[in-house]
Amino acid sequence: MLLAWYERTAADLPWRASHDAYRVWLSEIMLQQTQVETVKPYYERFLSAYPTVSDLAAAPLDDVLKLWEGLGYYSRARNLHRAAQAVAAQGGDFPRTVDELLALPGIGRYTAGAIASIAYGVRAPVLDGNVIRVYARLLDLPDDVTQTATQAKLWDQAEAWLPEQRAGDYNQALMDLGRLVCKPKKPLCGPCPIRDDCLAYQRGTQDERPVKKAKAPTPHYDVTAGMIWNERGELLIAQRPLDGLLGGLWEFPGGKQEDGETLPDCLQRELREELAIEVEVGELFTRVEHGFTHFRITLHAFTCRYVSGEPQALGVRDWKWVLPGELSRYSFGKADRQVIDALDSRRGRLF
Repeated sequence: MLLAWYERTAADLPWRASHDAYRVWLSEIMLQQTQVETVKPYYERFLSAYPTVSDLAAAPLDDVLKLWEGLGYYSRARNLHRAAQAVAAQGGDFPRTVDELLALPGIGRYTAGAIASIAYGVRAPVLDGNVIRVYARLLDLPDDVTQTATQAKLWDQAEAWLPEQRAGDYNQALMDLGRLVCKPKKPLCGPCPIRDDCLAYQRGTQDERPVKKAKAPTPHYDVTAGMIWNERGELLIAQRPLDGLLGGLWEFPGGKQEDGETLPDCLQRELREELAIEVEVGELFTRVEHGFTHFRITLHAFTCRYVSGEPQALGVRDWKWVLPGELSRYSFGKADRQVIDALDSRRGRLF
């Protein structure tokens, strides 16, 4: 029933035009924690810029991050680049087994199963958020699906239900079903092709599944950023270390406010620690609210005048003095890009 439904209703997605492993891998990495409609233009641009895995492997990381800009979860882009280099070093042919795929950076059990089944027809299950929701309702599962033991049970069930043939189509059908029909809120049970097999539908508990533990309150932090001008009308930007949040992206340097610290004091301290420079902190230029996966920030961007100290890459990967018109060449996170948008909307020098 599920495969017949998929044959009739399969979503027309650009990455389904080919079973090429490179394209399947690229789409699956981009789709992690990101909506389909958001991914489509990024996928097309990446394929245009890097039509093969060898092209991606040969590209500078900065170029890859710039092309990824706005898609978020930037560790995916860094791992994408590392994995491409690993595949290119082995001759450019993607691994064909789940175990070999798991050895590549950024590929977990779900992604390995998706690539192996869709590209190569390997009988490998998948289990992402959409599929977990479908299975939790089919089983009317009362257990917390965020727990390791519950997920192990679901992986076993996914393996047991996987057909001997057409594993890739079956997995994609589950993905479509979870995304389009078996939605998180108000599932569309009427057109569901497997509702007769769904215990939650039979018992009227579909709105209560899957069970997840309540989320803890989201932490909030105040963060400073310096728009540091020199006498030539240039701004100082810094590149974040490759490891960690927003690794490899550029930013207006600064950092998180500590207890008992004023925002200007915080900014001056961070600039000493990260770049060994002294600045005169001026007015608040703009304030940006931004959310990450597990916390939120308020970014306070101050105009600053560069006073002394040759910048040093102490807590950053690199630094540059750039003219405002050159900022578009560099990859920035969303919060810093909003600061740039505010800068673009104002004309003239700030100091």
